[in-house]
Amino acid sequence: MTRRKVVVAGGAAVAAVGVGGGLAVNAFAGETTTDASASSSATASETCYTLTSETTEGPYYIDADKIRQDITEGEEGIPMTLELKVIDADTCKPVKNAAVDIWHCTALGVYSGYEAMGSGGGGGGGGGTPPSGAPTDAPSGTPTGEPPSGAPSGGTGGGHSEPTDDERYLRGTWKTDKRGYVTFKTIFPGWYQGRAVHIHTKVHVDGTWTDAGYEGGHTCHTGQFFFDEKSVLASAKVSPYSTNTTTRTTLTEDTIYPQNGHTGGFLYLKYDKKNIAKGVRAHLTMGVAPDETHDSTDTQPSTSASPSAS
Repeated sequence: MTRRKVVVAGGAAVAAVGVGGGLAVNAFAGETTTDASASSSATASETCYTLTSETTEGPYYIDADKIRQDITEGEEGIPMTLELKVIDADTCKPVKNAAVDIWHCTALGVYSGYEAMGSGGGGGGGGGTPPSGAPTDAPSGTPTGEPPSGAPSGGTGGGHSEPTDDERYLRGTWKTDKRGYVTFKTIFPGWYQGRAVHIHTKVHVDGTWTDAGYEGGHTCHTGQFFFDEKSVLASAKVSPYSTNTTTRTTLTEDTIYPQNGHTGGFLYLKYDKKNIAKGVRAHLTMGVAPDETHDSTDTQPSTSASPSAS
């Protein structure tokens, strides 16, 4: 087992965990993704026998995140609610009292704790013209391999990097409720060189919730969540995303996304197509193997006994 401890920031967070954690979340039945090609038949009845793909942790994970649902810390961007459900892929039962971590970059591609890295390998978030045009399946000169050394790769090797500062915005940990649900309030992520838009996640089980946070247990899932191209292009028209001129990698060009739909972390999204700036609601059910340990650099998609949803 790996040992981890999450330090609670303030008494209010302790009280929140003590009363059970997790916001009340409605069932996902009836929700549809904004990308019709990926909606197919998966809804609230997402196949419990399909394991959610494991992906690499990336170099910018910090193991002492704050216990909180609102991870925004005043960062500018399109408001987003991320609703997750964690289930046992074998039994279909919800995994309750698990500790779920999420972390992602700002609208300009910077990770808290690593501001010295800037975006795309130290360049910082640039100003100018945002990405435009419809995405294509064929690469068109956009970087598709490993980002340059020092870039926030989100998982393309290089091992863990030590933090360069004490900032912790857009990072947080929260507890699944008795139905396996956990909810976070954040912003729509931006992009940086070499990676499609994504959010990192870890699921920890068999630990203990205390006044100090979450201790012990092991990590049963390490993965990433991904966004359809329509939503990303829509976000690129909104400030401050519109000032990010870093070359963007599309989902089909990304070397980490396993190209297997929702099983690979492809999120269901709901937003006003005429005005994404009003906010985005994202959700996904994750099938995990609570008895297994996946805590670092698994890179191959999990296999299943039955065909996975795409």
